[in-house]
Amino acid sequence: MKKTLKLLALAAALSIAGAAAAIAETVKVGIAAEPYPPFTSPDANGNWEGWEIEFMKAVCAAAKLDCVVTPVAWDGIIPALNAKKIDMIVGSMSITEERLKTIDFSDKYYNTPTGIIGAKGEDIQPTPEGLAGKTLGVQVSTVHQAYATKHFAPAGVEIKEYQTQDEANQDLAAGRLDAVQADAIALGAFLESDQGKACCDYKGDVAQDVEVLGPGVGVGLRKGETELKDKINAAIKAIREDGTYEAFSKEYFDFDIYGG
Repeated sequence: MKKTLKLLALAAALSIAGAAAAIAETVKVGIAAEPYPPFTSPDANGNWEGWEIEFMKAVCAAAKLDCVVTPVAWDGIIPALNAKKIDMIVGSMSITEERLKTIDFSDKYYNTPTGIIGAKGEDIQPTPEGLAGKTLGVQVSTVHQAYATKHFAPAGVEIKEYQTQDEANQDLAAGRLDAVQADAIALGAFLESDQGKACCDYKGDVAQDVEVLGPGVGVGLRKGETELKDKINAAIKAIREDGTYEAFSKEYFDFDIYGG
């Protein structure tokens, strides 16, 4: 009888352990607290939506992770990751050599051009010469700030920094800026809004600088966490191969956002 009870107890313990193992690992996914359509923005109820939220859900499902969206102010998102307040960043963060000094990245999950927008009717070219003497708005702590500082500031372009992309767009619409630089897709979303249609148009892509702009956008991860990185890379590959990535992307874009 005692032997039977011991076997039953062991079986119960193994069952509990198995159930615990089946529970997905909970991961806090940091996104920028500031809206960045069409990638991330809150709906009327405060729930986050957008292409990057769909990407996050697909990757987490493929990696069998229980992911919790955790908004963090953009300029503090890397410190939050390294302080373990979040476990990874899914926030249109470009993979750059500078960032790789402090964090790690997954494989690329999208890559789009960097562009310039300005007031309609204004002859503005997306070059140092074409912006000389103008005021250019960029979001702080982004590759666009770094690019503008490197390429445009030496040519006499005044660089004005903003905490959010929306603030830069609003100042452009109000005539307080001559131009704004950002991801071409994010700028496209603004230009499709009523305000954007009324004020501004796309002036073109800036010249590529892989050292500053990076080869694309990746999931930000803490250095040394190779197990999570492997899971994320495998999940990105899986959703690309099984058609999931293409399916949800078609809801937002009429081109391949993955890029070359």
